[in-house]
Amino acid sequence: MWLDRNSSGGNWKMRPDGEEKVTGRLRYLTDIKFPNMIYGRVLRSNVAHARILSIDSQAALEYPGVVAVLTHHDIPGLNGFGISTPDQPVFCKDVVRFEGDAVAAVAAISEEVAAKALELIQVEYEDLPVLDTPEASLKEGAPLLHKDGNILHQTNYSRGDLDVGFGQCEFVVCETYLTPRQMHTYLETEGGIFVPSEDGRLTVYAPTQHGYKDRMQLSRILNMDEERIRVISSPIGGSFGGKDELNVQPYGALLSLSCGQPVKMHYSRWESVVAGLKRHPMKVTMKTGMNAEGELLAHQVTILSDTGAYSTLGGPVLNFATEHALGPYRIPHVDVKGKAVYTNNGVSGEFRGFGGNQVIFALEGQIDRLAEKMKIDSWELRKRNLRKIDDLGPMGQRIVPTNGPKQVWEGIKQSPLWEKRATGIIESTKPWIKRGIGVSIAMHGSGLGYGIPDHAGGTIRLNKEGKIEVAFGHEEFGQGLIGTLEILLLDHFQCSKEDIQIIIGDTDLVPPSGSSTASRTTNMVWQSLNRLKVPFLEALFTKTSQVTGYPKGQLQTGIGGIWTKTSDEEESLKQVITYKQLVSGNHDFECTTEFHYPVTPDPIMGGHYLYTSTSVICEVEVNLLTGMVIAKRIDHTVAAGPVINPMGYLGQIEGGSVMALGFTLTEDAVMSSSKYVTKNLDTYLIPTIFDVPEAHCVKAIDELPEGDSFGPRGVGEVGSVALAPAIVSAIKQATGVWVTELPLKPELLLQQVQTFEKKRV
Repeated sequence: MWLDRNSSGGNWKMRPDGEEKVTGRLRYLTDIKFPNMIYGRVLRSNVAHARILSIDSQAALEYPGVVAVLTHHDIPGLNGFGISTPDQPVFCKDVVRFEGDAVAAVAAISEEVAAKALELIQVEYEDLPVLDTPEASLKEGAPLLHKDGNILHQTNYSRGDLDVGFGQCEFVVCETYLTPRQMHTYLETEGGIFVPSEDGRLTVYAPTQHGYKDRMQLSRILNMDEERIRVISSPIGGSFGGKDELNVQPYGALLSLSCGQPVKMHYSRWESVVAGLKRHPMKVTMKTGMNAEGELLAHQVTILSDTGAYSTLGGPVLNFATEHALGPYRIPHVDVKGKAVYTNNGVSGEFRGFGGNQVIFALEGQIDRLAEKMKIDSWELRKRNLRKIDDLGPMGQRIVPTNGPKQVWEGIKQSPLWEKRATGIIESTKPWIKRGIGVSIAMHGSGLGYGIPDHAGGTIRLNKEGKIEVAFGHEEFGQGLIGTLEILLLDHFQCSKEDIQIIIGDTDLVPPSGSSTASRTTNMVWQSLNRLKVPFLEALFTKTSQVTGYPKGQLQTGIGGIWTKTSDEEESLKQVITYKQLVSGNHDFECTTEFHYPVTPDPIMGGHYLYTSTSVICEVEVNLLTGMVIAKRIDHTVAAGPVINPMGYLGQIEGGSVMALGFTLTEDAVMSSSKYVTKNLDTYLIPTIFDVPEAHCVKAIDELPEGDSFGPRGVGEVGSVALAPAIVSAIKQATGVWVTELPLKPELLLQQVQTFEKKRV
């Protein structure tokens, strides 16, 4: 099916939270007010690398209105956090490693007083050498940023024999690709309210992607039982991976417990820039060869990833990049080596696409360049090398059979842009405007991958109000999970919206269902409801039969309660009992399921089992006077199994695509000597509505291979991973110039075009 903004029918329902969001009635968590609430701020180092000689907070403590000043001395538990490795200090004790490092935190009666208190804290530093690139960190004799060295993680995957492979190649391309440090630019920057209670519990109101994981990390820092911490997440939206990690939570929690009062903290955009996570900048070098028939034979890859000062999920991101550097292609001789390297730059971490965007940009660029060398259409070259339905995964692991690459290869040809590309007739309105069309393809893993705990589950019950209630430990942060759950429940039970209740985002009320990350959530709730439906209906129908005398086999759920046919011959139904009446007794109507996300049986760290596939076709307009590039139309084909929520599906693909547009054309959190030069959204240019193409369609391929019972795959990331190479290919068609560094720099493009034109003349 083709989805666009004019689609209608089917499950095109208004988002349950849509009206509240567009009218502004749905509040940010930090808009909530509590009695005796005070305000917290964090003192950042503002130096990239230094030894701490002393911290003097006495003047700040004595300032009128200051309630508390905390440093590393005031942490009752672990002075560290990190979703994988807790190597980032809550408060630095001896050394600061990037300009966003926290040294102290204050709580005061107003934000103004808190800001003044920060100015009064005196910190004496001794400057240390700044390592502002991975190359600098890897030099012999470079200072060690962590006790185990400057390399966070290395990957090494190979098969076949590269020398043999390249020895058989007729065409070889070697190129280096550079990608930027991209910001998440959430609508809701990091913030929260932290409320201690008289019984010693702590309630955390803060945006997150995994409330239980936040609770676990906070328990270690606070030296406090997890069950005494309640995490309530934000429904407003904006995460994209960046709020998978702790941010404001350690400071607000420590301050609130120290002061015995509710504490509000909310980062400014500038503090979010300095302290928040970014997409890993990567340097990817690829050497790829094929024979005279266009058969890929050899592929050598080196990945250098700047993970910044601390690890967060830099290791798993590199694993993902290593796997996806091989793409949906059959290549017998392969060698991929990667390094995630510590620097004194801002911390890089989880980001939509999770390392796939960077290497897919490079890989698809290699295919396009090889096609140019061979003088063959690049789409035909891809077809000759696409994986077959039963092939092993990119790293030789067993995966669920998928025909996705072939399906999206065929599907994109239904785009109106395909005929323009095929004819080569792409008219422009002015002589200094050139147009081009580019195409790309990708395969993207869902879930966390082999070797990483990836638990799931959920609970269903008929609650005391007579509603079918489900509880999941996932978070709604704008991606549309509530809408998807509503559609699934209405489909399963043929009831009305008034008959259901959805509970998510509160660790006191939901089971630990795993993170809302890695394109896994839709699949997890789909699997959970399929597991819960049968025992839940059995419980309902057993009780109904006992109360009404109707045989269980004749009962079904419906609007308002349990129904039955009026007779075997008739299709009409009658209600035999309401949900409210059914729950009036003491019967237990609660069912729970726990399971693990599907994982490959082969022990390949991070290797995936379920995949989505996508292809993208894009028309761009290049202004040869300014070097600016505008995307005129973008179409996607996506093979991700059944479409549960068409509006959400389209929104995720469009949203990911717009984020990829920024990654390709404008977004770069520039650093100089490990200090952010790009400090705010006035100089960090994210795409606006004027940059988004009016024509933006998605073809959803919703059938799965026979025997595939794993259901819908998530599409939160796949819309972002393949646009960059399509745009670069379109620029090449328009100008004759290849782009190897993102985001595109207009002045550099103009220079390259001029050089190309001179050579052609």
